[in-house]
Amino acid sequence: MAQLPILRYPDPRLRNVARPVQAVDARLRALIGDMFETMYQAKGIGLAATQVDVHERLIVIDVSDERDQRLVLINPELLWAGDELVKHDEGCLSLPEIYEGIERPAAVRVRALDEQGNSREIEADGLLAVCIQHEMDHLMGKVFVDYLSPLKRNRIKTRLLKAEREDSRARERRP
Repeated sequence: MAQLPILRYPDPRLRNVARPVQAVDARLRALIGDMFETMYQAKGIGLAATQVDVHERLIVIDVSDERDQRLVLINPELLWAGDELVKHDEGCLSLPEIYEGIERPAAVRVRALDEQGNSREIEADGLLAVCIQHEMDHLMGKVFVDYLSPLKRNRIKTRLLKAEREDSRARERRP
C-alpha cells in the first residue's frame, strides 16, 4: 500500500465530477487499500477518490474510534434522506484545520457496491450519515465550504492559499 497525495482546496480538480467505477478488480482494491492508508495517516474519517485525483465514484470511511470498521462505497446512490436536519462541525482532509457548522439530513439510506462488488444498502445516522453525505458531495465536485456564504468561503480560501505559500517558502529554505 502507498500513501497518496491529497488535493488541497481550492485545487480545481476537486470540482471534477467522478465517473462510475466500471469494474471491481485488483486495480480498484489496491486503490482502496491506498486510500485507507492515506486517510488513516491523515487522521481522517472519510476520503473520496476525487480527493486523491482519481475521478471515479469511490469512497472509503471509518468513523470508529478503534479504526477497525472500514466501509467501502463504490458507485454510491442516495436512496433517501430524512427530513430532520442536524448541524455538525465538518472538517475535510482537503481543507486542513478548517471546521465549520454544516446542516445536513440526520439520516440517509444509500446503495453501493462493497469491496467484493456486492450490492448493499446502508442506513446511517449521526456522524456516519454526515460523513457519507460529505464524501458523496466530493464525487459531485462539491466541497463542504460550498454550503457557506461567499464571504466565509473566500476567507477560508485566502487563509489556505497563504498557508500554502508559507509552506512552500519554508521548503525552499531547507538545505
